[in-house]
Amino acid sequence: MRHKSFGNMQCPIARSLERVGEWWSILILRDAFQGLTRFDQFQESLGIAPNILTRRLNSLVEAGLLERRRYSERPPRGEYVLTDRGRDFRPHFAPEGKSIVIVDSKTGEEAEPVLVDRKSGRPLAAPDFRSAAGPAADAHTRERHARRAVPQAPVQPADKPAL
Repeated sequence: MRHKSFGNMQCPIARSLERVGEWWSILILRDAFQGLTRFDQFQESLGIAPNILTRRLNSLVEAGLLERRRYSERPPRGEYVLTDRGRDFRPHFAPEGKSIVIVDSKTGEEAEPVLVDRKSGRPLAAPDFRSAAGPAADAHTRERHARRAVPQAPVQPADKPAL
């Protein structure tokens, strides 16, 4: 049974699910993060049928999460390498259980990833930052974000009267 398509939704999370919402795709990305690049490596790791693996790899290439690179001309063979977009997907993996962590390659110390604004260097945390409707947003999305953007009046301390 085919699920509803999320490809045309305004929500970037929904559109991401359209690209990787099929469970084999997530497992292929997991293996790619662990360094697997070749068809036979993915097949051995996952125990997946070749036709399904081919479809999933093609889908991940079309979504821009993997790039197909030729590593042999005779016979023609390709490998699948994570793109920047694919690497950006890593923080979305579920953290419970911490079976895999990101560590500093030199010290082995566990990293604590944060998102920062490239311009200011400040962490992307509330209340300094919030989501806003982008240039491709539809009217519903713009309205929803406009309601959230209304600044709240500062609360006056109880011991100081408002002027």
